[in-house]
Amino acid sequence: MQILRRLLQADNVLASIALVLMALIPLVEILSRPVMGKGIENASVVVQHLGLVMAMCGAIAAERFGHLTSLGVLWPRFYALGQFISAMVCGVLAWASAQLVLSEMSAQQVLAYGVPVWCVQLAMPIGFSLLGMKLGARCSERISLQTLCAVLAPASGALVAFAFDGQALPLLPSLLMLLLMAVFGAPIFAVLGGLALALFWSEGLPLASIALSHYQITVNPSLPALPLFTLAGLVMASTGAAQRLGAVFVSLFGGGKTGTVIAATVLCSCFTAFTGGSGVTILALGGLLLPLLQGVGYPKRQGISLVTSASALGVLLAPSVPLIMYAIIARVPINTMFLAGVIPAVVMVICLLVFGGYLRGRTSTQTEPTPTAPPAKPLREVVWAAKWELMAPVVAIGSLGSGLATPTESAALTAIFAVLTQALAHRELSPRQLFDTLSQCAQIIGGVMLILGMALGLTNYLVDAGIPDLATEWVQGVTQNKWLFLLALNVFLFAAGALMEIYAAIVVLVPLLLPLAISYGIDPVHFGIIFLANMEMGFLCPPAGMNIYFASAVFKQPIRTVAVSVAPALLAIFMGTLLISALPILATGLPDFVMSLKN
Repeated sequence: MQILRRLLQADNVLASIALVLMALIPLVEILSRPVMGKGIENASVVVQHLGLVMAMCGAIAAERFGHLTSLGVLWPRFYALGQFISAMVCGVLAWASAQLVLSEMSAQQVLAYGVPVWCVQLAMPIGFSLLGMKLGARCSERISLQTLCAVLAPASGALVAFAFDGQALPLLPSLLMLLLMAVFGAPIFAVLGGLALALFWSEGLPLASIALSHYQITVNPSLPALPLFTLAGLVMASTGAAQRLGAVFVSLFGGGKTGTVIAATVLCSCFTAFTGGSGVTILALGGLLLPLLQGVGYPKRQGISLVTSASALGVLLAPSVPLIMYAIIARVPINTMFLAGVIPAVVMVICLLVFGGYLRGRTSTQTEPTPTAPPAKPLREVVWAAKWELMAPVVAIGSLGSGLATPTESAALTAIFAVLTQALAHRELSPRQLFDTLSQCAQIIGGVMLILGMALGLTNYLVDAGIPDLATEWVQGVTQNKWLFLLALNVFLFAAGALMEIYAAIVVLVPLLLPLAISYGIDPVHFGIIFLANMEMGFLCPPAGMNIYFASAVFKQPIRTVAVSVAPALLAIFMGTLLISALPILATGLPDFVMSLKN
């Protein structure tokens, strides 16, 4: 039993090994080109498929540690039922993935070095089967029932898929079951995957198409950049990099209330861009910045509001993971989106500070003792101490913008740079910490990839059904006014950001809304910035507003208190979004300028 338990816990190790190889292979590729005149044969394809292995193993580990995203448990009494149905969905997905593997075995396609593609694709049916078993085991606290449910739930799903694949089933019962799953605490990927399965089943379409969608998004050529940039950010978050960067920004903007507020806002935004998640920023910087703000007389509640809201603004800054994700889905060059987000990000920071009222923060009147802000150190001293952290954006953006590296290679360089500097230069990253960071990164990306794969399957169905064309015709029939459309678009995206996880929103909504926006003459780059700016507000709005939950946990405040405190920030960000919507040059001006210089 002990051996079996250890085997089931090998997901962390396998995911970490895959992630390390994803970083090392592009590095060897870069170094070999000037020496040998060529890179490693099929290196990019190998890295892409390592991403599949990492994602599936990371997702299993994420489930084991309870990190799969859900909308919360509204009715705890029925939590077990939600997990059981989710496990059944995993069983269906495992069967669908097995059908994909069987078709690939007959095709006999070779990945690289004689290894067939289907060997790597086996990670999908195995991974979904293990996920189903783990979710099934959560149905009971009794060992005997855990074992029974772990086997029965995914097996039942697979048997249903075997019996009814290719047959048209009624849609309404499935939709009702999915609604119950969502309120019973089922993971988001299971809800999205179940919806995609229900729609395909209602038309009698092959379920393997959903497994194919998951495979396609996971091995997308640009996708390895996501875990590698995230790894770089998490390495910095796990060491003293946050403190060193904090000292730089405080010294740069001066002491006092105004300088500290601006420093905290800019630091949170930049840190979120690198870590890939605003929640990580709150965890890494919350304990550092709140005492600094209180030390200059800033009220505690307003300080919590500032850190929580400012952490959402990094979505528009390179190398933000959502920015990369939008570029992939919309088929826009990643470096173009990196440039497009710079000026809008500055606009959003200014709007937050000015219209959110954070620069007018009143002096704290609370009677309890407040921390005293340490005196700002000389700028030269703190810049020298944080020199390696300040060089990380140069490595990331410089290597990509100069054309010396592909997005994946740039991300690999950045990740290795972060590891080496924190481990060797600062001696703050032990082997154990590195493994934990690799595991955390794999869990985050694995959970995200599950959502993306299921969302893409759903999106493909909607696109094939002609939903974008129907939406375009209907909206244009309602109004031909571009400005009215932009207003309605922002309101819709604001609501979507509050209800949907950001990555699911990108995969599901962008293919539906982008053709509609283009029909009104809106540039895809401009639309992307509008879309992501609205998603920033989603971080601050329950039920999908994860910043609220992270801030509540870190600052030990009720969720309602945090949610009310960020209301001014929501209004300010919405005003900034409207400004960006009305002035396309804010998004397209810098990319166009850089392009003109190259020509």
